[in-house]
Amino acid sequence: MSKARGFLGAEVLVKNFTISLYAFHLRHTFTDAADEVDPDANLLWENLAKLGESSLPFPDLKDLRAKLICYQNGTYYPQGEQGRQTDWLTHSADAVDLGNISTTAGFQINASLQPFLLNDTYAVDFTLAPEPDTIPIAIPQLQYFQPASLLPSKIQASLGQTLWVYGKVDGNQNYKELAKQCAVALVAGTSFNPTLIREGELFGSLLFEYQARDANESNNPAKHCHILIVINHNQSPTITSAEKAYDWLLRLLCSYHKILYIYQLARQRYREAREIYSDLEKKIQQFDELISVDKTQLSELKSLMAKIPQKSLNYARCLQDLQTHQAAIITNITNYKTCLDNMKKIGGSSPQVWQDFVNKDCQKWQEQIQTDISYLAPGQELFGQFVGTIRGIIETQQAQSDRSLERTFQVLGTAFGGGAIVSGVVSQHIDKPFAPVNPNYPIHPLVLSLLWSILASFILGWIAWLITKPKSKGNQHK
Repeated sequence: MSKARGFLGAEVLVKNFTISLYAFHLRHTFTDAADEVDPDANLLWENLAKLGESSLPFPDLKDLRAKLICYQNGTYYPQGEQGRQTDWLTHSADAVDLGNISTTAGFQINASLQPFLLNDTYAVDFTLAPEPDTIPIAIPQLQYFQPASLLPSKIQASLGQTLWVYGKVDGNQNYKELAKQCAVALVAGTSFNPTLIREGELFGSLLFEYQARDANESNNPAKHCHILIVINHNQSPTITSAEKAYDWLLRLLCSYHKILYIYQLARQRYREAREIYSDLEKKIQQFDELISVDKTQLSELKSLMAKIPQKSLNYARCLQDLQTHQAAIITNITNYKTCLDNMKKIGGSSPQVWQDFVNKDCQKWQEQIQTDISYLAPGQELFGQFVGTIRGIIETQQAQSDRSLERTFQVLGTAFGGGAIVSGVVSQHIDKPFAPVNPNYPIHPLVLSLLWSILASFILGWIAWLITKPKSKGNQHK
């Protein structure tokens, strides 16, 4: 679907067939500075240009860079987007005609592209249609449009993508089976398994919504292929209404993929926070074991203390990210609802299944994130209390160790100082301390001086030990 095109095909012959790729890719994130972009911001445009060099050799697709204002001389130049008054990333607000390629079935395929910048997101509408558009297309002929080249592994849009298929069918058919055959044909030869998740009506045509999950990336919505198949079975003016509502449809799909993307990020951060919390519980158990020992080593407590602040910071960041994701998902749910309301004004109604997506799925996910935040918030306080407890014990033990060391120095200082004084006094009263031994003095004067010094050191040290001995609490209160 595009402003000038429509949607589907099937095994029965389908007229006015189109297949459109809508891909959404983050240009910058919340953490990027105002003048910065994500390192892979240009990946969407680069991959589209590569398709033009390989499986979809439309004349102007490989030269796509030259048609975008965010490129300069073939090099990505996001500064070229500054000051833009529109969402378009081309110099004129028109779809880029990429030219035609021939098929062995005798018809040509035309490609058109519309690139956008929607706030922080690059969006593209890449539409393929047979030339002439009235030629009937059967399900097996879908492979001429190279749908495998439009899957997530080739496009790599960070937020996700939608394949939108449209076509008119004459006469009564098994439309549900027709849509299923189309969805299977789009992912033929891949690991994707399309599953019908919703069905309803869009602007008078039948709407079938499929989710094709990659078996290797089942938890990553950006790797899934979202497929919308619209079958015009009663000559409804679907295309006319879709063209009028084009901007709202584009933004609705953008909000849809952002909601899925944000919820997946929120669940990932919750799991990371739970792992950190589990590690905290182990640290608390280790702490309990340490303080149960009579002589807890100060070094062990310090080693435990050194590991907590980084864990606490990581936990706080997980909680903060969850709160950010909660705000973001609420914003995108609001945007989604706004798109639906404006579609109603244009087409008289919007698909009930899309209303149900907001009222059921989105409501459930929003409540889940709030529950996760409420569950994890007390853990942040526990981190603070745990750190404070360990720090208090370390400071107490350190102070006791410092007082014990100070007392030791006082005792030794008194003992050695007193001993030195006594030794000096004794030496002054002993004549010729280095003279030969006198029979009247059996002990050499030098030895006698040393003995008096040692005795004085011991006595003074003992007195100092008694004086500096800490008083018991009971004595202090007497």
